[in-house]
Amino acid sequence: MKNLHPTTLLAGLLAIAAVSACTKDHQIDAQIPETNKEPTSASIQGNVFEPALVDATDERIAQLKVPAGFRIAKFADQLGKPRMLAVSASGNVYVTSREAGTVTLLRDTNGDGKADQKEVVATIKAVHGITIHDGKMYLVAVKEVYRADLNGDGTLGTPQLLISNLPDGGQHPNRTIDFGPDGMMYLTVGSTCNACAEPNAENATILRANADGSGRTIYASGLRNTIGFDWHPQTGELWGLDHGIDWLGDEQQKEELNQLKPGAFYGWPYIYGDGNYNPHPRPMGDTTYAQILAKTTLPAFSYEAHAAPMGLVFYTNTGTSGSFPGEYRNDAFATMRGSWNRTQPSGYKVVRIHFDGGKPTRMDDFVTGFLVNNNRAQFGRPVGIATLPDGSLLFTDDNNGVIYRVSYQP
Repeated sequence: MKNLHPTTLLAGLLAIAAVSACTKDHQIDAQIPETNKEPTSASIQGNVFEPALVDATDERIAQLKVPAGFRIAKFADQLGKPRMLAVSASGNVYVTSREAGTVTLLRDTNGDGKADQKEVVATIKAVHGITIHDGKMYLVAVKEVYRADLNGDGTLGTPQLLISNLPDGGQHPNRTIDFGPDGMMYLTVGSTCNACAEPNAENATILRANADGSGRTIYASGLRNTIGFDWHPQTGELWGLDHGIDWLGDEQQKEELNQLKPGAFYGWPYIYGDGNYNPHPRPMGDTTYAQILAKTTLPAFSYEAHAAPMGLVFYTNTGTSGSFPGEYRNDAFATMRGSWNRTQPSGYKVVRIHFDGGKPTRMDDFVTGFLVNNNRAQFGRPVGIATLPDGSLLFTDDNNGVIYRVSYQP
């Protein structure tokens, strides 16, 4: 989900009006035929509201809410628009800035929980996703994947181009990257649009490739824009958070938590939620919605519409000196950057995803309070998330240029 120019918003609303008749905001009318041999009729109320941006002052940060025993503070600031994070075994923190095209190394040399050294270690246009695997740094921009050596001082060697032909970005250029328990590279490729039939089969997917970028295949498809993903520490199963379709009303489409399986299809752009038909676009040719639904893997869990899930990380650091209580082990944390396509804002927070027996059971607020002035303003939109070796949690805010650290201090 991204901010749109007013003319783009108007065009989107007109496109909806062109296929619309009358129904409720939160419920798409059942007058959606299986094929285009009959007319589709639906009315959808689209809304735009973006809270104003205010500064991340000490007073505002002090009123952020975390569970009892936890503390939140700035780890670093004045970072422009920091996005995704990676942390080395030694505790070096790396953060990308898609806007600046940089990778910045942050060090906390005195162990006080705040970065005291900052150094740009790579410059790559539109770099976004980042991970460390087998002692090397992997970075992904819109169409390119790079690998660089990690030097002893934390700096990077010259990035080597591994892949140069990922699909165009369109509306969702924010690629992410990680390596699974199988040693394979996983790449997210969002859709180019809100809802459309993609001409490139690699859009709206997760791709899998060898560590050198060769042997690329589509791992899972029908995913509008999955950015945050990670493997459950016990089961090894892959989980990802997908962005729902815009312009279906305040309460639709909800954000999805999916168990991502090889070869599975997750419905976009025709099926959403628990099997709902998206009125536009219709299936092509003689294909019916019912046929597409039959092959769709429905979400394992849903979250408030338009919250914009970004980062996802399972927590495994219990047992270290500053780690979270044991009950957090094998649960996940996710960043919700926040809505724009909704009357009342959703997101603007970090949530905890409870897992029981390897399956999600509920989502609870973990860090809240970035919305202020009766939800009319905000001072933080969480994006990247990672854990430090000491068990504390880091996440970025790409509006005020801050990285926050959450620690447990009972």
